[in-house]
Amino acid sequence: MQRYIEKVKTLHESLPYIRKFYGKTIVIKYGGNAMVDEELKKSFVMDVILMKYVGLNPVIVHGGGPQIGEMLKKLGKKSRFVGGIRVTDKDTMDVVEMVLVGKINKEIVGLINHYGGRAVGLSGMDGGLIKARKLKIKGESMGMAGEVADINPSVIEGLERDKFIPVIAPVGVGDDGRTYNINADMVAGEIAASLKAIKLILLTDIKGVLDKKKRLISAMNVTKTRGLIKDGTASGGMIPKLKCCLDAIKKGVLKTHIIDGRVEHAVLLEVFTDAGIGTEMYKDVRKKEKR
Repeated sequence: MQRYIEKVKTLHESLPYIRKFYGKTIVIKYGGNAMVDEELKKSFVMDVILMKYVGLNPVIVHGGGPQIGEMLKKLGKKSRFVGGIRVTDKDTMDVVEMVLVGKINKEIVGLINHYGGRAVGLSGMDGGLIKARKLKIKGESMGMAGEVADINPSVIEGLERDKFIPVIAPVGVGDDGRTYNINADMVAGEIAASLKAIKLILLTDIKGVLDKKKRLISAMNVTKTRGLIKDGTASGGMIPKLKCCLDAIKKGVLKTHIIDGRVEHAVLLEVFTDAGIGTEMYKDVRKKEKR
């Protein structure tokens, strides 16, 4: 009996958050080990389905870098990166579209539908969702690697009204009609801003943002976040994620979160519990609230 009482207490703890976020949009960048491990895949889609059933509007933007790299390796083609971004020639772009749009996107949509949700797969090409432009890093052309020029949120808003869960592959279209490979974190941040999302959540393969002593920072404001980048506490792949979060907050997203996707039900733990499990970022002008 005590076990069931504890379950009810957990439901009671989540009630204020369900009330607070009801009808609101939460954008989730889905990547890392959560996309590879079968149990974590199921855990993630069940979280998203539950969020939708209790009245939230989850929007998923997925990555696929390791899967793209593996396919290129099988085809005997080497991957080259500049500043953490894949240099994308025409042949690589064909593989990117095949893996992201043709395989991963369909797999996520299929899992959500299989477990009782209603998902629709999209890429930036659908309905002019993601307008892209060519990306240059330190003056070097990145081929068909791009960045977001504009987001047309009407496609996603229509799906939300019809109670579907949008699942988006980070491929955009330029003014020249060509497709571009775009970093999924950046796409998630821009979509969150365009939808006026209440939260942006990035799933990673680490606990969250760590301080100099490698301890988890559970919450921090914009000023502290910038300080971690400036003093070198944040480094490597964490820097673009933090910059993505900072940009999303600047454009109106209320809070951003970097969480450990290796934890089962990581999304629900971050959204619906007092403690959360990762790092939350918020505007300087806001006093820290309960999560």
